[in-house]
Amino acid sequence: MIESDNKRITNNNEPSHVNYRYLALICVVASLGGLLFGFDTAVISGTVGMVEAQFGLSKLEVGWFTSSALIGCILGAIVAGGLGDKYGRKPVLVIASLLFFLSALGSAIPPTFEILIPARMIGGIGVGMASVLSPLYISEFAPPKIRGRLVALYQLSIVTGILLAYFSNWFLQGYSLSHSGAFGGFGLLHKILVTEVWRSMFGMEMLPALLFFFLLIFVPESPRWLIQKGKDRIGISILEKISGFGVAQKEFKEITKSIKQEKGKLKELFRPGLRIALMIAIGLSVFGQLTGINAVIYYGPSILGQAGIQFENALQYQVMLGLINLVFTILALLVIDKLGRRPLLIGGMAMVVITLTIAGFLFAAGNPNGVFIVFVLGVYIASIAFSICAVIWVLTPEIFPNKVRGRAMSIATFSNWGTNTIAMYFFPWYVASFGMHVGFFTFAGICLLATLFFWKFVPETKGKSLEEIEQIFKGRTS
Repeated sequence: MIESDNKRITNNNEPSHVNYRYLALICVVASLGGLLFGFDTAVISGTVGMVEAQFGLSKLEVGWFTSSALIGCILGAIVAGGLGDKYGRKPVLVIASLLFFLSALGSAIPPTFEILIPARMIGGIGVGMASVLSPLYISEFAPPKIRGRLVALYQLSIVTGILLAYFSNWFLQGYSLSHSGAFGGFGLLHKILVTEVWRSMFGMEMLPALLFFFLLIFVPESPRWLIQKGKDRIGISILEKISGFGVAQKEFKEITKSIKQEKGKLKELFRPGLRIALMIAIGLSVFGQLTGINAVIYYGPSILGQAGIQFENALQYQVMLGLINLVFTILALLVIDKLGRRPLLIGGMAMVVITLTIAGFLFAAGNPNGVFIVFVLGVYIASIAFSICAVIWVLTPEIFPNKVRGRAMSIATFSNWGTNTIAMYFFPWYVASFGMHVGFFTFAGICLLATLFFWKFVPETKGKSLEEIEQIFKGRTS
């Protein structure tokens, strides 16, 4: 266990003090699942051209290469909730870390394209598992007043992982160009780092994967899961370590009360109240992938190319958009527990609608000003990072009861990855057939529907315990 010299509470009459050092270490370790998620998602952007050339791939095979990890993500999301509910959150996260490592290793050394694809899918399974259980695990530790900020660490880690992948690819590519004679000009290291540098781009993920694996050894199991499984003494001791004796006893009573009221079966998600929570979670996941954010991230250079920006400059602008994403994710993390989930979600999405509409009109007018397009996309990225991208991982695990939270997260995350796979597969064909402006107008229309949906159905959950949020949905029967 991670030890801390922070003051602990031993008397029920004493004021409670959160052991922030202990809590922060637990949540930061769990959020590394998001860092690997972001890294795995973005690292492929630097490898596509080299892999295509080396293995002589057709365009359909290139599409299969880029989407194979997403298929793994869907599989991981399907099984993660059930495994997490049965065996615990921590063991499944450990498995995810090992899958990340094996995927990175397998992607760095495959002799054929046919072996590379399963290696990418294995990593996708790890991403899918982590995307379900990392935010869920954090939410089950975090005190209500700061839970939003702590769970938002997961989104911050995703964005950080994306930037690390971009910079790692840039560094390794630069090294391969400037050290053509390294390692005597031959051998395995020369092959991985120079002549076939895409291998080292994938292989770099082994480092954060190993870090995630070893740090997980020192964090505890979720106290809510332990109490649910009848391991009350261990669960209470962890709660005491976080918030002190008095608060731990109160939380224990709330958790046990909610567990007694739940049967924990999948069909429970479709009873009155909870089916509204499930609808919200699926809505967040589906709309989150239809905002156009992944299209801008994955196909940014192509979009900017239609605005007259050269490929080299487009890559630089894409990095700048990534930095904007990081900055506004941090800002969202700082204010989500002060402003609340609804203002960020609804206000930010309204701005997303406006920026997408402006971008659509710019492309419809023909020969849009490239710098102005970058500015509009920068505001768009800032708005989306400040709203749904930050809120989705906070709100989704908050709105479900203990015994069905894992399964519910799997359904929501499956919706997320399924929609992502379909949207990114069809986006190039859609804009080629109907025009880039139609693509932006389509995303704007979807985001308008999303804004109205969130305004109608999403409750405010800031400052409430998970058990109090459960009671909100019990009162919403239609």
